[in-house]
Amino acid sequence: MTLTESDIILNRTGERIISADSHVSISQEQVKANLDPKFHPDYDKAQQAFAARVAANMSSAQVNADAMKRNPHAAFTRPGYHTASDRLADMNADGVDIEVIYSEVSAFRYIGDMERGAAEATRAFNDVLTQFASADPRRLVVSYQIPIHDIDAAVAEVHRVASMGAKSLQIPVFPTELGQPDYFHDRYAPLWSAVQDTGLPMCCHIGINTNLDELTRRDPTPQKGIMVTMVALSTAEALGMWILTGTLEKFPDLKLIFVEPGIGWIAHYLDLIDDMVVRQGYVYDNLSELPSFYFRRNMWTTFVDEPRSIEALRYDVGVDNILWSTDFPHPVTSWPDSQDLIERAFTDIPYDEKRKMVCDNAIKVWNL
Repeated sequence: MTLTESDIILNRTGERIISADSHVSISQEQVKANLDPKFHPDYDKAQQAFAARVAANMSSAQVNADAMKRNPHAAFTRPGYHTASDRLADMNADGVDIEVIYSEVSAFRYIGDMERGAAEATRAFNDVLTQFASADPRRLVVSYQIPIHDIDAAVAEVHRVASMGAKSLQIPVFPTELGQPDYFHDRYAPLWSAVQDTGLPMCCHIGINTNLDELTRRDPTPQKGIMVTMVALSTAEALGMWILTGTLEKFPDLKLIFVEPGIGWIAHYLDLIDDMVVRQGYVYDNLSELPSFYFRRNMWTTFVDEPRSIEALRYDVGVDNILWSTDFPHPVTSWPDSQDLIERAFTDIPYDEKRKMVCDNAIKVWNL
């Protein structure tokens, strides 16, 4: 399809804005409608076992769910959370041309536990995302989930969705949560090679982090605020596993987007990992460049509303590595006031830099 100027949705100031992080709620029944009925019992058993694990523990997953219910944004009850035509209307009202969209359900947290039909269930889950995006595939860019329990099946699914015109993939942030090795392990080499071959970016969306469950239990604050502040910061572990292990030296064309961790703390983290080499004597034989090089070449991060970070730290993180988002419909979402937020947050930012962070970086990363 050839994109014409009339196809693009511009905001009230005539600018094009793209959200690098928004969400859709899909149901288990939608998934099962695309899945051979003979696998339904296995699917239900795995999903119910996951739900039981969450309920049995004072987990970060439960805290996250409780927060959504306790302090819902008006967007949370919008039909656009579920229905594509309504989502497009909400985007129009907010002046947003394109959203990169992630399922609220993380299929890779339970599909790997299925006794039969895991590959079929993965396809069924991703087909629901395709059905949602079909209302306008240019504007609704869904991130297809790639379970990592079976690498051969993961590679096959990468190739399948790529052949369907996929723009975005999603993998778990922390594979150890799912009982799998960290991403530097050789078992993933065929998967990273396949992803490189397609040129598709891989998105790591923060949220549930069962590694924080022990902190959740110890946190004495009423709404588990200590743990909640650690969710974004724990992304430093994931960054380190990709950067400091030499994985991005081996696979230099991978594109990794870390979704929702924000940007302010990353400036300090990049300074720290470089200083460890330059001044503190840390040696990483598998790196040919300073650690921060790999972040700026291979990684991007999203934010919603961090005007102080944008003003003071954008060069430290990298103007080319920052992606604005609405985070629709979560409690921090900018919807329906994204245009006001952008005007406020980017008041003193040069136009060409602002354009990169709210539009052009996303076009480059996702080939939009």
